[in-house]
Amino acid sequence: MKHLSQLLCCLVLFLTACQADRFTSPNGKLVLVHEVSPSGTLSYTLYRHADEGLERVLDIPTVGVDTESGLGEGLIFKEVTGPRRHTDDYAMISGKRRQCYNEADEYTYYLEDIKGNEVRIVMRLYNDGIAFRYESDALAGESITGEHTQFQFAADVKRWTQPYAVGYEDFYYPNTDGKAHNKSRRWNMPALFQSAPSSYVLLAEANVLRDQCGAYLSNVEADSCYRVQLFDKRFVCPTGWHSPWRLAIVGSLADVVESTLVTDVSAPCQLDDTSWIKPGVVSWIYWAHNHGSRDYQIVKQYIDFADTLDLPYMLIDAEWDAMGNGGTLSDALAYSRSKGVAPMIWYNSSTGWIYGPGPGYRLNDPEKRDREFAWISGMGVKGIKVDFFGADSIGMMNYYLDILESAAKHQLMVNFHGATIPRGWQRTYPHFMTSEAVYGAEWYNNNGRLTPNAAWHNCTLPFTRNVIGPMDYTPCAFTDSQHPHITTHAHELALTIVFESALQHLADRPEGFLSQPTEVQHLITSLPVAWDDTRFLAGYPGESVAMARRSGNTWYVGIINGLDTEQSISVDWSFLGGGDYRATIFGDVEDEARAWSIHTVSQLPASVNLAPRGGFVAVLTME
Repeated sequence: MKHLSQLLCCLVLFLTACQADRFTSPNGKLVLVHEVSPSGTLSYTLYRHADEGLERVLDIPTVGVDTESGLGEGLIFKEVTGPRRHTDDYAMISGKRRQCYNEADEYTYYLEDIKGNEVRIVMRLYNDGIAFRYESDALAGESITGEHTQFQFAADVKRWTQPYAVGYEDFYYPNTDGKAHNKSRRWNMPALFQSAPSSYVLLAEANVLRDQCGAYLSNVEADSCYRVQLFDKRFVCPTGWHSPWRLAIVGSLADVVESTLVTDVSAPCQLDDTSWIKPGVVSWIYWAHNHGSRDYQIVKQYIDFADTLDLPYMLIDAEWDAMGNGGTLSDALAYSRSKGVAPMIWYNSSTGWIYGPGPGYRLNDPEKRDREFAWISGMGVKGIKVDFFGADSIGMMNYYLDILESAAKHQLMVNFHGATIPRGWQRTYPHFMTSEAVYGAEWYNNNGRLTPNAAWHNCTLPFTRNVIGPMDYTPCAFTDSQHPHITTHAHELALTIVFESALQHLADRPEGFLSQPTEVQHLITSLPVAWDDTRFLAGYPGESVAMARRSGNTWYVGIINGLDTEQSISVDWSFLGGGDYRATIFGDVEDEARAWSIHTVSQLPASVNLAPRGGFVAVLTME
């Protein structure tokens, strides 16, 4: 209490010493203070009421945009209006929960640039963070060359950041100096910071629309100050221009993991009919063979596997345009239909790895794309996987949206691979089922780097990449690819629950699943991939994760150990809300990484003991 009183006193003195205002989130937990300097510049500081007291979690010392002609620069504060209560209450087909609700108090800041033009900052103060964007009518026709937005943290805070890369395929390295494994000091979003003892901040962006580019972060100027960098260094503002939303998801680890802020601020669903969109589990050929679908006989094996475990989908991967050994694509599609397995097929975007595997150049031209989608839809294909995209330019973002809009006309679900992160499109275009943008299990094909790092890496993803949207990690392997895995069987099974993706592609070869106990096969057959609710139960980035997800009256709990030593994880089962549950538990066998302990209990354990790099799964059905 003494600490809280001292901080409150300092805050009062600060507010009286300068031109500043103090706003609170609807639930009162977040406090946003804006300061206007004597010269008229605007800055923000965000505080959070935590159990330990009021914590300073984030500063935004500079705001604004750069333009080629100088319009929009040198912004001087004029006034702020609000609050206006903004409520988000909408249904999702897939994701963390079916029904999403959030509310915010919205303020509009009116600023004037050096030439007298108006630029606005629309700031929303949510219960789980802040979202803001720039708006201007005066900048229409102007070329924006940069953005001044900076996120400032205290020195030496713990952070988990991914070095900038076009495909978002790297680890989220834990560090305190802002330099780990990255000489360029450029970082992908999202980025996670433990900005105070009890408070975390996840930086992200959302609602990137047509004629907008993506952004990344740079801390070249100071180790703990991250500036928003636009991928396109020059682009022309349309009439009624606004930027994407800049997000800081704020709170406990549970607040961050469970947040739907990315979709909350994104445009509502643009489709009139969504009845054809069906999330599900997919059998996937690439992981075991390091090749696509050029061998018809192997393709049939994966169709048979999906049929045996009653999986709804099978992906015909790259190289299907060169399929041989007894059959062609038409034969594979016919065989899949005969087994009651809905096929999906792969395309090369022909923008990034243009000379990579085929088929290529079938989606770039709008008329060719429409004919292609009409053709495959007519043969019973239910979805497409489009791979090997370039960077986050305006042209590339428009191409993603072109594909989504064309696919919707032909009722094709979409999976983007070798691609950008989700930025709320899963709400706007709910047939956007998943995106890779992760260092996933397919890397067991490429080199030995994932083998010793997978366990801790898997324990960072629920706090970083998977917070913002579906993630096609391609989990759950019981055998080995070109390079081995050293996570346990229970760890691998738990990934199908810990990781969220509306199309959950199973990594392993058919015999890897069909040799497992009946209980494991049954779980895979009945596995939901769209959830009614999600709860973060325990964990810390890089160390462990305990996640509970509900489908109907059944809860699925996945727990994974990111350490090379044993761990005991305490679990609070109060989220069940009472009632009698029957639990089937899948765990590790001591000193046997590829063995199972499977049993049914009615009394749930207060703590779960995990083997090194181990895991635990519980399926809880109300009796």
